[in-house]
Amino acid sequence: MKLIVLGVLISSCFVAPCFSSAQQVDSTKTYRINEVEVSAPRVRKEVIPVQVMEGKALEKLSVHSVADALRYFSGVQIKDYGGIGGLKTVNIRAMGTQHVGVFYDGVELGNAQNGTVDLGRFSLDNMEAITLYNGQRSAIFQPAKDFGSAGSIYMTSRVPRFAKGEKHHAKFTFKTGSFGVANPSFLWEHRLGKKVDGALSAEYMYTTGKYKFSYKKKNGYDTTEVRRNGDVNALRVEYGLFGKVNNGDWKAKAYFYDSERGYPGASVREEPGKFKHQDRQWDSNFFLQGTFQKHFNFYSLLVNGKYAYDYLHYLSDPRLDVSTMYVNNHFRQHEVYFSVANMFTIFPFWNVNLSVDFQWNKLNADLVNFVYPKRFTTLVAAATTLHFERFKLQASVLGTFVHERTKVENGAADDVQEYTPTVVASWQPFRADNFNVRAFYKRVFRMPTLNDLYYTFIGNIYLDPEYTNQYNVGVTYAYMPENRWLERLEFQVDAYYNEVSDKIIAMPTSNQFRWTMINLGEVEIRGIDVAVQGGWRFGQDWLLDTRVNYTYQKAQDFTKKESAFYGDQIPYIPWHSGSLILNGTYKEWFLNYSFIYTGKRYEASANIPENRAKEWYTSDFSLSRNFSWRRPTIRLTAEINNIFNQQYEVVQCYPMPGTNVKFIVNITI
Repeated sequence: MKLIVLGVLISSCFVAPCFSSAQQVDSTKTYRINEVEVSAPRVRKEVIPVQVMEGKALEKLSVHSVADALRYFSGVQIKDYGGIGGLKTVNIRAMGTQHVGVFYDGVELGNAQNGTVDLGRFSLDNMEAITLYNGQRSAIFQPAKDFGSAGSIYMTSRVPRFAKGEKHHAKFTFKTGSFGVANPSFLWEHRLGKKVDGALSAEYMYTTGKYKFSYKKKNGYDTTEVRRNGDVNALRVEYGLFGKVNNGDWKAKAYFYDSERGYPGASVREEPGKFKHQDRQWDSNFFLQGTFQKHFNFYSLLVNGKYAYDYLHYLSDPRLDVSTMYVNNHFRQHEVYFSVANMFTIFPFWNVNLSVDFQWNKLNADLVNFVYPKRFTTLVAAATTLHFERFKLQASVLGTFVHERTKVENGAADDVQEYTPTVVASWQPFRADNFNVRAFYKRVFRMPTLNDLYYTFIGNIYLDPEYTNQYNVGVTYAYMPENRWLERLEFQVDAYYNEVSDKIIAMPTSNQFRWTMINLGEVEIRGIDVAVQGGWRFGQDWLLDTRVNYTYQKAQDFTKKESAFYGDQIPYIPWHSGSLILNGTYKEWFLNYSFIYTGKRYEASANIPENRAKEWYTSDFSLSRNFSWRRPTIRLTAEINNIFNQQYEVVQCYPMPGTNVKFIVNITI
């Protein structure tokens, strides 16, 4: 809408002189001015390294979920346990999944039980942007929780926007294709008043999860099997309210997700259970959250609140699969969260923020001798920023105070008090604002999860927490030529060094739900992230957007000098990885090609030939066409993924799908 208004204003600047020279304007008449849409790329000059995908770029990707989209960011590793139905977690700069904060519409998605969020359950159909920060967000006006992660992923859902006179929008999408996929979704946006809008989003997804894969038998030749027990039945429903107040806004959201899925398991079990795993999982997730912010003359207020309930039922039955152990566990989590952030403008160039968060977590389970832990967490963050014409400085300190109780006397871990600082700086060495140098230091404290501390027979209340020191230096450059076929070129490169003390690596055991926790002690991570984006125009109708990412990482275990594997690369971290995205547009036609590469890595701490994992790459292609019929707009898309039928594993013995297709029908009213 803003672009349309801007277009009208600009066009009036050219139209008005024509009226004055050719004829006199009659102020009693109404003249219609043709609508002109003006757009320009937004160059991000962030103090903290950031990567963003939003709007049409997300629509064009051949991906199913947020986890799939994150694969195209540099410095990111996705652990995928079996295609569409498998668990999907994200690791940023080799520091571990638990060091990643995942935020949905500004409020963190928590999991005190195991510290991970399954990003496979968040669809892109209702997503407006996905943003990845290394360190933390550049803004200091945020809850204390936002200062507490080594890396952060922000998912922003779509906000209703209406032109004058409009009161409703509707969007229908249906996806189908390989693996028996049936995936309808619905989005309805409606205006409830002058300053209040609502949005209802619902989605259902079913897949058999069956696909062929190749593997090598013991006698040395390749054969083909079918991946079984990967079916998924999932329902997602969410409703959001969006309101405006003077110099502020508010929003509230209710979210519900329910699923039943099979876990295919590792593909190495011997007969009689080989390739016939029957592990099942049922999930129900609900949360209700709200955000309110308002700006006064020199003071700004931000309030967040949330209640979340998570239910998980996991079943591994040896009567169905004799190669596994019996597990039939039920877990219930409750979370209450409240936050207040206060920012003061001392001078036009100096802001100060004080944030206080409180969070209560409770975990119930039907495990033998379970202690039923409760965790009380208070976070206090003080932050300040100085912003001059060519120099910015930001500093913060986060205090974390944790108290835990259990039903068993003396069964709780000791209280924890930790203070972790961050310093960020950005410098523009030349008067032209298209080149910037940035650097930051951040210390991160990660509290062990409730599973780490209290899981029956596995938990250890004396477990040491993880500490991380992050160092980063980088540059950004944006080239914006005029009247050329190259419209823009954005470049950013960051070199980093991370130290992790008492690092814990989680490795799957005989079934998907029980893990072996390996404490690696001291890990050093050195890396380089490179991201290049460009926009190209050929004539009036041909547009091409390009995005290239590359990552080099050397993540070494320096725990025991006497170990034969001292200094080896830690598991599942490749030395080289990268991605390429090409988005082409010709009138109403849209073409997308995407490529992902993951280089050599090892599947265990010992970097020996037996543990080496093969390099893998995938190529995906999609073609879309828009059709307009009166008011509705119809978009048809055909996708072919893993074009060259690459047989690969993201996690050892969890083969991924080969070539597969998908068809999408999208109707917008």
